[in-house]
Amino acid sequence: MKSSVRNFYWSIILFCAAILLSSFVRFVGPASKIAMPYKKAGLTTEQAAAHLLSRFTYGAKPGQVQEVAKMGLEKWLTEQLKGDEKDNTLDDMLTKFDAINMSNTEVENTFPRTPSIRKFAIDEGYINKDSLAKGDRKNEREGLEAYMKANGYRPQQELFRQFFSQKILRAAYSENQLREIMTDFWFNHFNVALNKPQCAAYVPAYERDIIRPNVFGDFQKLLLQTAKSPAMLLYLDNFTSSGNNVPAQDQSMDMMMGANATPAQKKRAMERMEKVKQQAQQKKGQGGLNENYAREVMELHTMGVDGGYTQSDVTQAARVLTGWTIAPMGKIGYGGAVKKMIDRFGESNLQQKGFVFDGDFMFNMNRHDNGEKVVLGHKFPAGGGYDEGVELLKMLAHHASTAKFISKKLAVRFVNDTPPTSLVDKMAKTFSATNGDIKSVLITMVNSPEFWSKDALREKTKSPFELAMSAVRGLDAKIDRPYELYTWINKMGQQMYYYQAPTGFPDNGQYWINTGSLLNRMNFGLALATQRIPGVSLNLAALNNNKEPESAEAALVTYSKIIMPERELTETVARLKPMLNDPNLQHKVATAAEKNNAAVPKPADTTMDMDMKAGRNGKATLGDGRKINQDPVIKQKAGTNTMLAQVVGVIIGSPEFQRK
Repeated sequence: MKSSVRNFYWSIILFCAAILLSSFVRFVGPASKIAMPYKKAGLTTEQAAAHLLSRFTYGAKPGQVQEVAKMGLEKWLTEQLKGDEKDNTLDDMLTKFDAINMSNTEVENTFPRTPSIRKFAIDEGYINKDSLAKGDRKNEREGLEAYMKANGYRPQQELFRQFFSQKILRAAYSENQLREIMTDFWFNHFNVALNKPQCAAYVPAYERDIIRPNVFGDFQKLLLQTAKSPAMLLYLDNFTSSGNNVPAQDQSMDMMMGANATPAQKKRAMERMEKVKQQAQQKKGQGGLNENYAREVMELHTMGVDGGYTQSDVTQAARVLTGWTIAPMGKIGYGGAVKKMIDRFGESNLQQKGFVFDGDFMFNMNRHDNGEKVVLGHKFPAGGGYDEGVELLKMLAHHASTAKFISKKLAVRFVNDTPPTSLVDKMAKTFSATNGDIKSVLITMVNSPEFWSKDALREKTKSPFELAMSAVRGLDAKIDRPYELYTWINKMGQQMYYYQAPTGFPDNGQYWINTGSLLNRMNFGLALATQRIPGVSLNLAALNNNKEPESAEAALVTYSKIIMPERELTETVARLKPMLNDPNLQHKVATAAEKNNAAVPKPADTTMDMDMKAGRNGKATLGDGRKINQDPVIKQKAGTNTMLAQVVGVIIGSPEFQRK
């Protein structure tokens, strides 16, 4: 007896030890220890610091390479991977943007969609129907403004402008640079777009509450939360998806047929059900089933296009995810019919029937396909409800194809456009061994020789956003009007948050660089350096301890080293010298850039409406009356050293500065 008891206790002890050991291996094992082999690659500590800053920040600030080298690269990266450095300066800047902290419900109640507002304004007499029929836009606009003012509504463009501005300020000033870099990476991976009006208002909270807090954690959690977010549910249409065996149009059938239903309610429910069946028989195809999200969650979010799934798997996964929709939000937002059902039957009663409420997410049992499904050979028994959707996403998150697909995307972002298979395999192995711990995968990447090889150094091309932010940081510029930078980033070819395809922006140099984009980048560099971007100021002399270079050539050498530290710049300096003394350089570059821009059609940007007004000549202007495409020769700010500003502008626009 004593021997049996002893053996029992020993088995418990061994079991607990095994659990602790596995946890220890996961969190402090090889994947968690930072040991960067940059010296074996022949790099000095300063060169390695410059490379690390080029990939894990939006650009080194003046003197930061030396600071990180002195601090120790491992210590700096460890702190960045925690992502909890104090951001008091940034936080103060963000206090003037009240909308970026609103919940989705608050956004719905404050920034409603224009079509809804127009309808209510007409119904309540603010807009005259007769004038509307005659095409009287002035009456419509004035009536709409009066109705919004009377009800405390604000235009959505204001929300989006605040959203763009906060991203620019975070990238420029946050001490948690790697968190911001990873927020950009994961947002692009789980892309949603503002040019789909149904989901646009929910995009700010999506980035704030779903993406940014989870950039270093478990991939499974990130996947599940994006799947349940209103922005993604609306963007990829899963909020409408319903099973073929359940009428998609019905929101309360089960309740009406329940034990407490009156005979009259049951009769009406039966009549309604029969009518819906008759309508369904007249339709072809999948009825209420929508496969958009199911396809993209496999192809783009987890396994990759060659991950091993079939069309049948997509259809079956879509059936698993039927009923995943949004909870009612706001007074006039989505979910009005569902809200009536909740008000009528109560959340607790609905939960007993299989409904699930989680913040802005709701699982609607009435719209779920309750039949048996098989995805990737895994059987989901009939009647699984909400839990089978969670099980599916967990299965996808831990799939071997997902480990490789996510690892390759990270390697493409941080190493080069075609990362070596050896590196991807190591990262994928860590991904699988740690159950998708993103932080461990990043550490495996920086611990690998491939990250520090000559094939990785300065082999990535900056996007327009990265170019603008690295220039601002490298020149230690002060930003008072971040939206002005947003307009320049647009002009350089990146319409932030407006990439319509669920793929997100391509992460390769070929997408960003062509003749037109190089002209626009040079034009931006000259505009920034000569302080022709309103609300962005800098002190070029202070970067060189207020020592004035003897010549343009001397300035080129000095400021190239300041702006592009720890690089071999001999060829770059020789290439840029001919551009230094051309007094008409700014005019030539700006004119050529504008001609090139005119030849390329631009996507519509509804966010510009708030800032653009019709000028006297009919051309678009910014809020201060300045024309968007005005003559590029503009008086520089007083005190600007013209020679030095042109030199710095040329450096910012140079091919070498485009690399990171």
